[in-house]
Amino acid sequence: MCDYDVIVVGGGHAGCEAALAAARMGASVLLLTLGWESIADMPCNPSLGGPGKAQIIREIDALGGEMGRNIDHSYLQIRLLNTGKGPAVHSLRAQADKEAYQARMREVLKAQDNLKVEVSHVENVLIKREGQVKGVETREGERYRAPAVILATGTYLGGRVYIGNESYSSGPYGKPASIGLSEVLKRLGFRLARFKTGTSPRITRDSINVSKLKKQPGHILPFGFSFETHSTREDQVMCYLTYTTPRTHDIIKANLSLAPLYTGAIIGRGPRYCPSIETKIMEFPNRERHQVFLEPETRTGEIVYLGGLSTSLPLEIQREIVYSVPGLEDAEIARPGYAIDYDCLMPTEISPWLETKRVPGLFTAGQINGTSGYEEAASQGLMAGINAVLKLRGQEPFVLERSQAYIGVLIDDLVTKGTEEPYRMMTSRVEYRLTVRQDNADLRLTEKGFSLGLVPEERYEIFSKRRRQIEDELARLRTTIVSKDAATSNLLKEIGTSPVQSRTSLGDLLARPEVNYQSLAIIDKDRTELPEDVILVVEIELKYAGYIRKQMRQIERTRRLETRRIPTQTDYSQIHGLSREAQEKLSVVNPRSLGQAARISGVSPADIVALMAYLETGSHRRKHNSGDINEI
Repeated sequence: MCDYDVIVVGGGHAGCEAALAAARMGASVLLLTLGWESIADMPCNPSLGGPGKAQIIREIDALGGEMGRNIDHSYLQIRLLNTGKGPAVHSLRAQADKEAYQARMREVLKAQDNLKVEVSHVENVLIKREGQVKGVETREGERYRAPAVILATGTYLGGRVYIGNESYSSGPYGKPASIGLSEVLKRLGFRLARFKTGTSPRITRDSINVSKLKKQPGHILPFGFSFETHSTREDQVMCYLTYTTPRTHDIIKANLSLAPLYTGAIIGRGPRYCPSIETKIMEFPNRERHQVFLEPETRTGEIVYLGGLSTSLPLEIQREIVYSVPGLEDAEIARPGYAIDYDCLMPTEISPWLETKRVPGLFTAGQINGTSGYEEAASQGLMAGINAVLKLRGQEPFVLERSQAYIGVLIDDLVTKGTEEPYRMMTSRVEYRLTVRQDNADLRLTEKGFSLGLVPEERYEIFSKRRRQIEDELARLRTTIVSKDAATSNLLKEIGTSPVQSRTSLGDLLARPEVNYQSLAIIDKDRTELPEDVILVVEIELKYAGYIRKQMRQIERTRRLETRRIPTQTDYSQIHGLSREAQEKLSVVNPRSLGQAARISGVSPADIVALMAYLETGSHRRKHNSGDINEI
């Protein structure tokens, strides 16, 4: 039996971030994966980012994670989405070279101190007599011992693939499913759910008629996903857009009896915001067409992904569907689409720091917690790796608040509300999205990453310089008063804004919709040259200052509830005034604070008042000796 501090099971995006975080914090880590080819795999579309997901990647990067750097080294194309909207929803999206992405991540893992990677199939979690985790056992009978284990099993946990009437036990692309772990978790008392996801057919590049497609070029930008990246590459690959046709829709409707989603073969719930083409046709019958994105999987390979055409219909029907799409009349399917359902934990079974409530020392991250998406998985892996090490050190867990990060919203939603379908992060889920933007993730989180030991000294110094530049420029613009003389007034008219009539600063001028930082240079002669990413933050902070102040006041009000802790051993059945539903829900979730309790589905404002009264009157102290109350 081999000894480690932390064992990570699964080499997907969650497992990679968990293993790297724990190793970088000084723990000895073993990462067990089904194969080196499974490391950081992208079995669905090899793309990262988009609304909500881009913010998560930048937060991972700000905390010292690897995903942002990895995609910046390996993308085929990068775009900035939602530029016609406000900065809160501006989001990067990149199409990855999946082979290059995986290859770089493998090299990062190999080079990381304190980290060992082995190929093995874990079938059992070993538990001490007192209930604490003590390690894992593989299918081959090998035992590895550690006081902290992180399960990051993705869609492999009890995975089953569906293509038409065919179904078989499998992980993605024919890799073996993990059956034994599902049974182990059930024996330990965990409640499991069955979720579903799917993927689109792939076609060969040379069988596409690009003359019928709309070009989707990449963008040249002064930043990437990582705060270490200061410009995007020019060697970007073209992607394309086409649409389904009435013929496509007719084919699908005529063959619904062969679709596992509609025959009852698949019992798992699929992601609401990433539906199959069958679901889109049936749920939006008045839509004449749906988008189909053609996105290459590698720079030089032949395989092209058909985004928006996810299906589990039989292969022969998939061919008919593809042929009915303009530009794909002669397309050759290299790999069919499929659906896969798999086991996952009910996320209310885990704590806000991703340790399971039933088994101390056992952490979970990624799709096993009911999420969908590479980015959501990676963020949980990072947080699980951090908290596994903090637990070994006897330190307080690291939990991000909803007002601090998208990651905080993601995890709080899961552990507080649970989910009945694969959870996907979107900007609309985040109530404070104007203050937790993708451009300021480092200002929010890099200090925390540095204190945890994940951000190296050199990078922290670069971050500190950027922070000083932002603060100094904001101060300068807010305190530099604009002259009212005729010459200045004429210059202001030149840039399309009215002359100043009262005491006005450069910052006040920049807050005007028609003025931007560059146009203001005509009257701002004393400015020094600043990086474009610094200018971006400065301009947003000034243009949206009123809204940001309002949001900060809202955050401060809710923080009072977040800081009002609830003892972990509270017996909710004994609290007068709580509804029966609230007693049940509070007992399951065991919230850390009044704020978290207020977000539990089924807990009403009246229940929160009763709980607050219970805490304020000291009833909980009369029921327990003060030394027995463990306030986290």
